[in-house]
Amino acid sequence: MESRPAAVAECDLLLTGGRVIDAETGRDEIADVAITGGTIVAVGGSSPRADVTIDVGGRVVTAGFIDLHSHAQNIPSLRLQALDGVTTALELESGAGDVARSLARAGDEGRPINFGYSASWAQARMDVLDGSSPDGGFLDFTNGLAGANWQKPAEASELDKIVGRLEEQLSAGAIGIGVLVGYAPQTGRNEYLRVASLAARYGVPTYTHARFKNPEDPESALEGVAEVVAAAAGTGAHMHLCHVNSTSLRAIDEVAELIDGARQRGLDVTTEAYPYGAGMTAVGVPFLHPDRLPRLGIEPSNLSIVATGERPKDAARLLQIRQETPGALVIIHYLDEDKEEDVSLIRRALLMRDTAVASDAIPFTTPAGLVVEGDRALPPDASSHPRTAGTFARFLRTTVRESGALSLAEALRRCSLLPANILTEAVPAMARKGRVQVGADADLVVFDPELVSDRSTYAASQTSSTGFDHVLVAGRAVVRDGNVVTTALPGEAVVRGAR
Repeated sequence: MESRPAAVAECDLLLTGGRVIDAETGRDEIADVAITGGTIVAVGGSSPRADVTIDVGGRVVTAGFIDLHSHAQNIPSLRLQALDGVTTALELESGAGDVARSLARAGDEGRPINFGYSASWAQARMDVLDGSSPDGGFLDFTNGLAGANWQKPAEASELDKIVGRLEEQLSAGAIGIGVLVGYAPQTGRNEYLRVASLAARYGVPTYTHARFKNPEDPESALEGVAEVVAAAAGTGAHMHLCHVNSTSLRAIDEVAELIDGARQRGLDVTTEAYPYGAGMTAVGVPFLHPDRLPRLGIEPSNLSIVATGERPKDAARLLQIRQETPGALVIIHYLDEDKEEDVSLIRRALLMRDTAVASDAIPFTTPAGLVVEGDRALPPDASSHPRTAGTFARFLRTTVRESGALSLAEALRRCSLLPANILTEAVPAMARKGRVQVGADADLVVFDPELVSDRSTYAASQTSSTGFDHVLVAGRAVVRDGNVVTTALPGEAVVRGAR
């Protein structure tokens, strides 16, 4: 691919007068972008004739954002991600229990943006050890939390079956292996190394929720990340550390030093972060047992049950909720976003060298706890974490416009080119994404850098970001003039080995 002007006589769509920023080549200039058949055919040079021309003067034209960590794999939730500049949203940390079925379901229903899945280690364990046979994404995983055996160490024969299940999913197109080891911390180091070895053999990353996130030894955040680094050293696998902000919390500086040292020694360790102080997961996970909360520096009232808004008043009430509804979604307020010292921790995680932006988006659910599925608008009472709708706009607002901590070009690299490169070995086709160059996929976002901003909050999580005028997937508008195009479902599957 090249960004040199190409001699093109005509095209399907022409974006004229925009400030084109391409993170790979360093291009940052006013230029026209021509698109035909879902591919960029010209950048700059003389303008070809076009079936449709859009004046994007005064706006930035850049590669669409690639979210490596989105559990929001349904149409209504993905449309909110599109309004945040996202053109590819992948379920990689938790993954899918049955990748072929998940890909087929998404393909049959259609998706507004590109999609794909890792093989789910946790769901493979649920299948082998509890016989639950989950096949979907993150909420299918949360429904299996109550299983009696899946978090226990596996016997040798059981481990063989778990690895076999993962290998089947890799053969079905999984983009790697999602390892929620933090949700089953007693499973042992040997199994983790076995999974990493499998990933190395297939040339795919593992996407790990680290085993621990406590600030102090033993079982500290640093120990959890050290296990990820050790697996990279011992197996040669590409080890991707999910949400380094919520994994590291108040140990972020020590974690950053460890990861930098690993990279300097040639280990393939990558990271991601999101710009919020609260996490979100199922209330029944091990690290939210009331006995463990003090080690995280929080108490039951720092948790908010999404469906009801309840903040458990004490340990007894939290235990009751965990027993009755272990899969209930909960927001965990680890850090106080109104305190500068806590905001500084979030910022330091985001600014770690070569850290991608990833949302950890959660699908919207009703007060009854049901996922909002189908091609329809979100009900007014559906809710999620604000990161589902606002991660990328919030990142640009806080790190570029307000603080100047990053240049716009560097911030955009972390939203598009960097995540594309993290995936390219496993999915060579990703070399055509994250770029504004001739021959690249026409997954593009057009936005006003002075206006782009998040508006979603913990109380109003549906509120979409602003400032994104146009979002194109394969050259088709999924957002036009700031509004969702409800008839557009051009998203395509991202699968292992695709070229």
